[in-house]
Amino acid sequence: MTTQKKTARPASILALIHTLKARHHCGWGLWALIGTLLFLSLLAGANFEAVQRVYVAGQVAENDVIADRDILVEDSQATKARRKQVLLLQPPVYDLSLEPYTQFQGRILEILRNLNSGGEQRPVPDPSLQRLVEELTPAVADEVLPELALPEVQTYLLKKLLPQIREHMAEGLVGDIRSARVGRSGAIIRNLDTNAEILRPDVNSLPDVQSFLAEISSQIRQVPSLNPQSRRAINILLSATLPASLTLNREATQKRGAAVVATVEPVYYQIQKGELVLRKGERVSREQQIKLQTLYKSASDPMRWSTAGGAFLCALLLAVGFFVAPSGKPGTPLRCKDMLLISLLLLLFGIGAKSVYLLSLRMDSVSLFNSFAAAFPVAGAVGLVAMVFAARRYCTMGLLLSFFCMLMLQADYPLFIYYFLSGMLATWLVTSAQSRQDVVWSVIPLTVGQILVWLGTTLLAQTSPAEMPVQLTAVAINSLLSLILLFAVSPVLELTFGYSTRFRLMELMSLEQPLMQELMVTIPGTYHHSLVVANMVEAGAKAIGANSLLCKVAALYHDVGKLSYPEYFIENQFGGPNKHDKLAPSMSALILLSHVKKGTELAERYKLGQEITEIIRQHHGTRLIRFFYQKALNLGEKPRESDFSYPGPRPQTKEAAILMLADSVEASSRTLSDPTPARIKTHIDTIIKGIFSEGQLDESELTFKDLHFLSENFQRILTGIFHQRIAYPEAKIKDVTQADKGRTEARPSDGKPQTCGKNGAAATARPASEPLGLPAASARKNEAGRPEGQSADPQPGSGN
Repeated sequence: MTTQKKTARPASILALIHTLKARHHCGWGLWALIGTLLFLSLLAGANFEAVQRVYVAGQVAENDVIADRDILVEDSQATKARRKQVLLLQPPVYDLSLEPYTQFQGRILEILRNLNSGGEQRPVPDPSLQRLVEELTPAVADEVLPELALPEVQTYLLKKLLPQIREHMAEGLVGDIRSARVGRSGAIIRNLDTNAEILRPDVNSLPDVQSFLAEISSQIRQVPSLNPQSRRAINILLSATLPASLTLNREATQKRGAAVVATVEPVYYQIQKGELVLRKGERVSREQQIKLQTLYKSASDPMRWSTAGGAFLCALLLAVGFFVAPSGKPGTPLRCKDMLLISLLLLLFGIGAKSVYLLSLRMDSVSLFNSFAAAFPVAGAVGLVAMVFAARRYCTMGLLLSFFCMLMLQADYPLFIYYFLSGMLATWLVTSAQSRQDVVWSVIPLTVGQILVWLGTTLLAQTSPAEMPVQLTAVAINSLLSLILLFAVSPVLELTFGYSTRFRLMELMSLEQPLMQELMVTIPGTYHHSLVVANMVEAGAKAIGANSLLCKVAALYHDVGKLSYPEYFIENQFGGPNKHDKLAPSMSALILLSHVKKGTELAERYKLGQEITEIIRQHHGTRLIRFFYQKALNLGEKPRESDFSYPGPRPQTKEAAILMLADSVEASSRTLSDPTPARIKTHIDTIIKGIFSEGQLDESELTFKDLHFLSENFQRILTGIFHQRIAYPEAKIKDVTQADKGRTEARPSDGKPQTCGKNGAAATARPASEPLGLPAASARKNEAGRPEGQSADPQPGSGN
């Protein structure tokens, strides 16, 4: 199982990359985006600042020197003093071993053995005795050795003193207490026999050989069996032979001291951005000289490669959001012009932010620089992108713009937060606006929101209260510039890049549009169908998070191709003869298929925008006109499905797929004889399942959950359209008519036409089941002329 998990993830990543390459048709626009990110990263790391003059200690400054960045400067002398202090506090390492006692005991036993072997006579010179004689001098040896040969002396040495000496040496004896370093905080006793270490906090408490000898001398004075000469002999013997059991390990002490010193952090001077390092006419101190040298060193480097490399890597990771959704799906296709627009905006605002930074450096005013940064209209750029792209992509654009502007201005994270949150506020206001007038009035909530964001980031940055009024004015200017940017650049996007911005889409919804006027006047049946479909797609798009405005506008224009042959579509026949009855099935299918091509041509001629044109082209996908295909089969022909199928392509976006579903559902729902809510729901589910099973939704982003929400909203809209009315009784209708006639005849004529009803239109009775403006016969037929009693095909002939 572990092996499968390890191999599955690289496979999924490779599959995702392959899907992204196949889905997004970026062309060389992708390389333009990567090149833009690389250029902006290098620009962020580039150093265009003038090199500051370095003054040495004692000189008088000829101009003010202000730090342009936050810098830490190491004070070498203070760091050296701190490390020396730490080294003095490091305890020395002493090695504790009983090996010196073993040698000492062996030497004592050897001396006594040689003394005992000589009897009363002077012992024959032995190496151990000879060495002792040399240490004591012959005169002292002649005095001491006879005393050591006495039985009571040897008994006291062997039975009493040697065990006592061993006990003290096991605890540790220093050769000379003065050899311990003064000022040390204790000592580390390392037992070489057991490899255990003990820290003794007080060095002076360590016993040394001299103090131990004094203790023994004092002790043997209390022994009555020893005469004064014997006591003196024992003292002289121990003074010459007793070793120390604690020895200073200099190598280990130095090694540990060096390790501790290496952990000591250097002492730094903090130079904050905007700090006045040196005032004009002031004499330079040593500390100021160190700061100036550090500023010079950092300013003399023409390129900060670490900044450039980090910026490029982070920008690439952020740019992944353009292509992949959080769920891992590739998202809607991106075209070359999309990449060019993203690259152009990043390039312009990146260069603009760098220019603002260089301009503020020339003015030598930190408060003015902060005001320029607060007034830079990043929110306007993000709002501009929100007019074109969906939420995920304008959020990614907001992150990239905020990130690069922060780097160009060499600011900290509060400015990044200010730019990003202001951009998100602008996108919310833009996407909520229904007209350009709404966008104009949005400057008020945008200004209030930006002030709140600025207040929070100001508290984070600990801005001086004296700078707040100026920066508050800059925030208001930011809102105004963002609004001007939206109005100035949105027409450029529409004309140069061919985008259908929210403003353009809202203009296309106007009834004064020439194509809309022609649609209403020439083919009112198709216009009514488009209105119902527009309501359905708007509700469905809002339910699943698609672009509802784009869906609604595309639905209004999706059947404009029927203007070429309006009488061949059932909703425009108004109960007249069906011209398809006299045509061959192939010719009927050819006329129906042509309305998609004619629709795209009209969309391009009237400049409806690339998005709407693509939706018109895709809203039938590659579906088969099954009615005429089946009719050809019934006539004994051998038709090809390709001759009766729409050219496609299949819906590539959520918006195109929603329109396909709503179009098919609305057209086929007119064949329902008794449109109860249950029948409407069953009918909608049947149509959606049929389209899904044909694979028409495979290239869109719709999920099963989206289809469920769409079905619910379609049912709600259609149930409201096909709602039941109470039939008026016949007698009441006649009474009302006669009463109206009587009132009209009784009223004196004043030369003006007498009217009743709204707008002067004569009130006439209409059956409740007949739709307004459409004959009852045509309201219950589909475009192919199928009567209402015929069962609804999942894909009716041309009613969509």
